[in-house]
Amino acid sequence: MRVSRAQAEENRDRVITVASRLFRERGFDGIGLKDLMKGAGLTQGGFYKQFQSKDDLAALASRRALEEATRRWSDAAADSDDPLGAVAAFYLSRDHRGEKAEGCPIVALGADAARQSAEVRKPFEDGIRAHCEVLDEMMGGVAAKDPSSKAMAILSMMVGAVTLSRLIADEHLSEGFLDAATEEVRRIAARDDDN
Repeated sequence: MRVSRAQAEENRDRVITVASRLFRERGFDGIGLKDLMKGAGLTQGGFYKQFQSKDDLAALASRRALEEATRRWSDAAADSDDPLGAVAAFYLSRDHRGEKAEGCPIVALGADAARQSAEVRKPFEDGIRAHCEVLDEMMGGVAAKDPSSKAMAILSMMVGAVTLSRLIADEHLSEGFLDAATEEVRRIAARDDDN
């Protein structure tokens, strides 16, 4: 049975959305095409009609996840007198720590993405740059081609803190990483110099 062009686009979009969540939850190699397509309510047979390869889908799903992450930052910062503080509070929260399938794709897939093709790594590089631009703007700077050292330090610290907090079973130590990073983000953002 043939599907309309609109239905095909809707199916493709659904596969990208489902893959975005499942890759964050299980890793790029932790789920096969059959289970990805099943998760989207479709059969594996339609995969190659919509995507060139699993790398193609991984790149599209990663881009979607990173764009969603940037939107979540904007939502957290909206209507706040302290947008950076609001983003840090959201990102370095216990709730975000527990969000494997919906959480930060850099945390969930960063190390895994580094071992993937350039096609899959590219959305991560673009997303990291976008996150740094948002951080620079929140600190009163101008979004530039190259991020400031403050933005790079803050992003590195926040990603690292969430990653470490997810690895540690000891709740007190896990929360300690989140709390320490929150304090350090405030300190870095408050520094007058950009060194």
